[in-house]
Amino acid sequence: MLLPDSAVLSAAIDWLGHGLWDLAWWQVVLYTLVTTHITIAAVTIFLHRTQTHRAMDLGPIPSHFFRFWLWLGTGMVTKEWVAIHRKHHAKCETVDDPHSPQVKGIDEVMWRGAELYRKESKNKETMERFGHGTPNDWIERNLYTRYSWQGVGLMLIINVALFGMLGLTVWAVQMLWIPFWAAGVVNGIGHFWGYRNFEATDASTNLIPWGIIIGGEELHNNHHTYPTSAKFSVKKYEFDIGWVYISLMQKIGWAKVKKLPPKMQLGDVVPVANEKTLEAVIANRYEVMAGYAREMRRATREELAQLKAKGADLSVLKAAKTWLHRDDDKVPAAARSNLVQARAAHPVLDKMVTMREELRQLWLNTSNSREQLAADLAAWCHRAEASGIAGLREFSTRLRAARA
Repeated sequence: MLLPDSAVLSAAIDWLGHGLWDLAWWQVVLYTLVTTHITIAAVTIFLHRTQTHRAMDLGPIPSHFFRFWLWLGTGMVTKEWVAIHRKHHAKCETVDDPHSPQVKGIDEVMWRGAELYRKESKNKETMERFGHGTPNDWIERNLYTRYSWQGVGLMLIINVALFGMLGLTVWAVQMLWIPFWAAGVVNGIGHFWGYRNFEATDASTNLIPWGIIIGGEELHNNHHTYPTSAKFSVKKYEFDIGWVYISLMQKIGWAKVKKLPPKMQLGDVVPVANEKTLEAVIANRYEVMAGYAREMRRATREELAQLKAKGADLSVLKAAKTWLHRDDDKVPAAARSNLVQARAAHPVLDKMVTMREELRQLWLNTSNSREQLAADLAAWCHRAEASGIAGLREFSTRLRAARA
């Protein structure tokens, strides 16, 4: 029996208002957050750690699920995402970097990151050079790549069916989630603002130590330092939720981790640094320099305390302290004057900056033999321990205990 016109209209209005799933507002918000978080997990685990950097292998069940979900929730093509991100690492912060805030400006990357991605995805040279090894099976060729935007269209239909017109808002949030957080925040702010555990060769930063909202991608400096690691957290206070999911999948046989961040081992202190010490230092050079930075900061605090006790001016050293432990080419021109003044006024800090650069040359110098580099390291340790500077002496002693 057909419903009267008024009843049909009333049913249609009710459906548009509530959809098939009549939820409270907070339940709709929860649904949106859960679905967007699954998308983030798919990006960081499948696209980034597995496909781009080969830090791990994923079993067929999670791999196919993530591919399907990315088609549904983003319309991104695996080969395009992988190729663009590999190029970003290969050409980081040069004119060829697809999304460098150092080159293009923070506003451009933050707010137009998705447009930069789409532009680079049309670069055939980028796809051919950096997109190798990505899925190329029947479903990839005939559905996920060929009809990439039909997936997000299907997601729109699902949301409207579930929530009525409110589903349009849910869908909009889902579609904007990755462009904002990944293309904008990680690629933009992650190379512009934050803290750095390691003196990586680029300007990458950790946004916050708790990688939850963006699946662990918040720990961007850690990732750029160890790009082939499946785990992004390296400090005890850091948390990588993507790694939690990977660990759980590994326990049930759905994932196999291939590489983690190196960790320098300490043994007995050898009388003189040797080739094995050299091997450990070079293999763990980022961790070594992070340890040196801690000694620099401690020495700087001591110098500031002495100035304060004397009632002297603290402004120059305070302005310079951020850059004392940075590579020379990473110091901005505006900070160089304060740095020069601070080093001239504080011989201890000047000596530590000079010896830091000498230590760094051990792995930058490719012309010397292994034997010569080991001798250079032994000489460096001798000078450090004879310097009369407590921080240098303690650091050098730990260095002589290093094991690969």
